[in-house]
Amino acid sequence: MKKKETSPLIGDIIKKIAPRIGASVLIEPEWGIAGQITFKNGLKSYFRFNSIGINTLGAAEISKDKDYANFFMRKMGYPTIPGKTFYSKAHCESLGVKRGMREACLYAKKIGFPVIAKPNSGSQGKGVHLARGDKELRSALASIFKLDKVALVQEVVRGDDYRIVVLDDRVISAYRRIPLNVIGDGTSTILHLLKKKQREFIAASRDTRLNPSDPRIRNKLRSLHLNLRSVLPQGEKIFLLDNANLSSGGDAVDVTNILHPGYKKVAVRLTQDMGLRLCGVDLMTEEDIAKPPGQYRIIEINSAPGLDHYAQKGRAQRRIVEQLYEEVLRSMSETKRVKRK
Repeated sequence: MKKKETSPLIGDIIKKIAPRIGASVLIEPEWGIAGQITFKNGLKSYFRFNSIGINTLGAAEISKDKDYANFFMRKMGYPTIPGKTFYSKAHCESLGVKRGMREACLYAKKIGFPVIAKPNSGSQGKGVHLARGDKELRSALASIFKLDKVALVQEVVRGDDYRIVVLDDRVISAYRRIPLNVIGDGTSTILHLLKKKQREFIAASRDTRLNPSDPRIRNKLRSLHLNLRSVLPQGEKIFLLDNANLSSGGDAVDVTNILHPGYKKVAVRLTQDMGLRLCGVDLMTEEDIAKPPGQYRIIEINSAPGLDHYAQKGRAQRRIVEQLYEEVLRSMSETKRVKRK
């Protein structure tokens, strides 16, 4: 096991708020990512990273598998993003099927490039690639198969990316996710702008680590006829990744107070339909999020929505996350302890 790469912020928040409901928290000290919560009634619950025991195991497992989750959402009438799974060479051999890189490229040509390729069970934007052609897709799949034996290839859907966080029957927070970007100053190279952004993350206690050598950044710059040595004009803004995850360097704009009730209703209903209590619903739309839902697509759902990067955006966001986890703990504490006979 590698030393932890993510911040133990959620563990710190749980430890801070637990006394408010009379609970205590024990966090494993070496890694700081796993903890035990003991409630007033003696009930114990556990968390690891962002996974906390509020959702049932079956529903949580389905939500982690993007293809399975899409299948059930689609059958229930939710607008998902069309796609298909493909397997690593070893997994194809173990299953006795031909559904590897070659078949993935044929599928991509059928639906039309560009396509999105991602690990089927991935999170936090790791391994998400935009492939503009056969060569880029093969490279993307080779990278993905180092993370997951199953890759998901999907059509590209344009629009703004939103995460809506639901707890039981209401929306706790909603924010627009903006991909990693830099703004030119007329003198600095893109590499220097990236390094400056990294220093800003460190100053803000944000644990995101930017990698200028990321092939996804190189491919993105190449598509813009730029490279890391290019100098952007004053005020020119470019996006360096195609996924908008905060853990990949993206930014968040809070839209909780303007989110239309129609989107709230969709997010709550989807959470309940997927058998979850706590859920991050990711959707994309080109329309105004403050207006009634029109054309939109569900990107994916997350039964353990990572809110650490969101909490690091400011005091207001941290208060929202603290409030969310306090409500989660209160709800969990109401579970009756089963008496031993």
